Amino acid sequence: MEDKLRIGVITSPHGVRGEVKVYPTTDDIKRFSKLKTVLMGMDNDVKEVHVKSVKYQKNMVIVGFEEYSSMNEAETLRDKELYVTRDKAIKLQKDEYFVADLIGMNVTTDIGTDGVLKDVMHTGANDVYVIQLSDERELLLPAIAECILSVDVKAGTMNVHVLPGLLD
Repeated sequence: MEDKLRIGVITSPHGVRGEVKVYPTTDDIKRFSKLKTVLMGMDNDVKEVHVKSVKYQKNMVIVGFEEYSSMNEAETLRDKELYVTRDKAIKLQKDEYFVADLIGMNVTTDIGTDGVLKDVMHTGANDVYVIQLSDERELLLPAIAECILSVDVKAGTMNVHVLPGLLD
């Protein structure tokens, strides 16, 4: 399991005071207002920064950090990812999972073909799991109770029911 969870990606500087526009990758965009610190960087090259200000603009979040005060400094943050540690993550409800915990999970289907969960697509109605099957086909499986029979995050396994027509 990942010990840090991505909550956003910096897209560009905003204004001249070092603020940045963040594309949120979290279900709860308002969570940024509750954060005092975040981890910023790429892959394993991350550092902790202190949140100074948060504003909301359409589907974006405008964030200011204590460590950055000019547009030139903010320009160096473009494409950096923002993370929180698992202890600062939003509490999940029953049958909710962090995408980071699902990616790479071994999937067993009820049609005898196994695979690996490669991606999660967020759609308006429900998420769709992208599963690379062992026979090289790709299965797009809706993340609904009828299809997802069981998930064991600790074991890294998922059992699913493939609805008729999904592999035709």
